[in-house]
Amino acid sequence: MSIDPFAALAVSLRENAAKKAAEVLSGVSAELGRITSTGLKLDGFKHEIPDYFVAELPGTLRLPQLALHGSVSGLKDSDGGSVTGQGSFSYEASETKDAVLALAYKPGDRVLALPLNGGNDAIVLCRVVSGNG
Repeated sequence: MSIDPFAALAVSLRENAAKKAAEVLSGVSAELGRITSTGLKLDGFKHEIPDYFVAELPGTLRLPQLALHGSVSGLKDSDGGSVTGQGSFSYEASETKDAVLALAYKPGDRVLALPLNGGNDAIVLCRVVSGNG
């Protein structure tokens, strides 16, 4: 039975984010907002924040041993000929220390942010999506 590496990564990142957020946010109120083309607009603050911060999630990236199967195309053999067909790729378990997940946001994204300095600054913690898919 192989473990889905993306599910393992998601669980690891979620646990790390929850732990870090709990440490940093004790007693502080986060707020929903929207990324705009020129900044961040918090739902409960009438002014747009043009320069906002984005949280990075540092940690150790651990990937389990896994095997992927699928089509192979676009590769060249030693004579320069095309290689196509079905293929399997096996990966050993690996660990990368000091990995950083830096999230990118685009205008229209709904986000959870932490307002600071009376609303003059904010840290965007994550993108939020509807629970209905």
